[in-house]
Amino acid sequence: MRDQVQNLKSRGIKAVALVGGMRYEEVDAVLDNCIYGNYKFLYLSPERLQQELVIERLKQMSINLIAIDEAHCISQWGNDFRPAYRNCGLLKEMFPDVPLAALTASATKKVVDDILENLHIPKASIYKKSFARPNIAYMVFEEEDKLYRLLQILRKNPQSSIVYVRNRKATVDIAEHLNAKGITAGFFHGGIPTADKEEKLRLWLNGDLQVMVATNAFGMGIDKPDVRTVIHMNLPESMESYYQEAGRAGRNGNKSFAIVLKHPGDESILKKQFLEQLPDVAFVKQVYRKLNNYFQISYGEGENAEFFFNFNRFCSTYQLNISRTYNSLKLLDRNSVISLSEQFDKKTTLQFTVSSARLFHYLETNPSIAATTQAILRTYGGVFESETRIAPQLIAKKLNVPEAQILNALEQLAKDDIIAYQAENTDAKISFLVPREDDITINIIAENIKKQNRQKQEEVASVIRYMDNDKDCKSRQILSYFGETDTANCGICSVCIGSSDHHISAETWKTIAEEIVKTLKTAPKSSRELTEVLTFEEPYILRVLKGMLEEDKIRIDDKNQYQLKS
Repeated sequence: MRDQVQNLKSRGIKAVALVGGMRYEEVDAVLDNCIYGNYKFLYLSPERLQQELVIERLKQMSINLIAIDEAHCISQWGNDFRPAYRNCGLLKEMFPDVPLAALTASATKKVVDDILENLHIPKASIYKKSFARPNIAYMVFEEEDKLYRLLQILRKNPQSSIVYVRNRKATVDIAEHLNAKGITAGFFHGGIPTADKEEKLRLWLNGDLQVMVATNAFGMGIDKPDVRTVIHMNLPESMESYYQEAGRAGRNGNKSFAIVLKHPGDESILKKQFLEQLPDVAFVKQVYRKLNNYFQISYGEGENAEFFFNFNRFCSTYQLNISRTYNSLKLLDRNSVISLSEQFDKKTTLQFTVSSARLFHYLETNPSIAATTQAILRTYGGVFESETRIAPQLIAKKLNVPEAQILNALEQLAKDDIIAYQAENTDAKISFLVPREDDITINIIAENIKKQNRQKQEEVASVIRYMDNDKDCKSRQILSYFGETDTANCGICSVCIGSSDHHISAETWKTIAEEIVKTLKTAPKSSRELTEVLTFEEPYILRVLKGMLEEDKIRIDDKNQYQLKS
């Protein structure tokens, strides 16, 4: 929401958002501005519709359009169901004559019907673009050596690429591997500082990096038209997320590739990660009770309370399974019991506890700390009057020194009793949205939890069916999932190009065979080496090699290399 508001403001359009962490007084002021201040756009989350203040002020506004983005979240059958989205139906009741638009990039017919019913617009006009992307070749390859195949693909297609992986460590490891092999790559995940994200994104958008290796935190709102390949190193968690991620390729209309690299163990890994770690109602109750105890929230209290949160420390304190606990927190977030903001930063606060005169005398005898101190004073007002949150990385950037140098200076100032200083590693912020009522709170959402678990099971099953089906055109499989039938084979996916020999014309076959002969005249080559040096698609090369073997034009030696028959 912040990004979109900033974008509108840069165009001279008055816009404002109700973002997380705002105090009651701030929300009150923003809503007043919307009523009296000639604002054109108000952005808010569906959770805000649970606040009486927001509902009452909305009634006073002159509203001429209601737009609901990511509308698939309204449906219990949607990929990212959030019960708070179902509050959006209130808007149609409050403003029955105001046009309402619900937008989503991925919704099955079942989801569309559920959205229409919940929003009380059963006779709405539905504008639906086909899910077909005829310029994208959907590929699924079974590979034992995924990294080798990744290099092969990126070298054959040296244009802009995205490589999706499951976890943060893999983003770093694979990016380092690619750079070591001469392919420029950066990594991107939700845990890196905002400034680093912006710099990596800038380099990739400008073409200074060929590849961005990322978790699915990367891509939303990024419209780079010339992405040639999107490669998944792991099976995606749902067909909806796969379609959206794969669809970041070829937005300029040029031929592009959406590739999944899989091996036989991936199916069990997918089930283990997304099904075996699903929390049942009893476990969610346990986590919720311990979360309240952790922050010392009394029964009946806690509504609107906010806390910085170290997730690993919480799990360690109560000996909780990390994956199931994380999924429990996400369920509590989706069901509007808490708001979970994953920010992965360091909460650093300080306040100068000495007079200005005492500080300047101290700096005269400690000149190595003077630059850091002066930068803080120039950047943050009020650090003498109250505890102030600062960003050490910002100070480091201003002084062009390592962040560690700033942190050492702060620790020295604290040790010498010049400042009161607190630095706490946090990886999330928790906001409690309802008063603590333990089991009563969870019982209200118990049926939602069960439905969401069943939905996740069906999502995983759909992914596995798609990956295992090597009989039907991949594009047709995707279109069928989203309700489009009577479609033709795409002719370019991994199923279509591998289904029969007639896809290779006699002229193409002859050209490939001539190139193979020319290459083998220099030295015997393995199939891997041939696919590296020849510019044709690997399935074509392998098919011609097979034919040449059958025609007795080449043979395989004891090193498993192809060589010409003498």
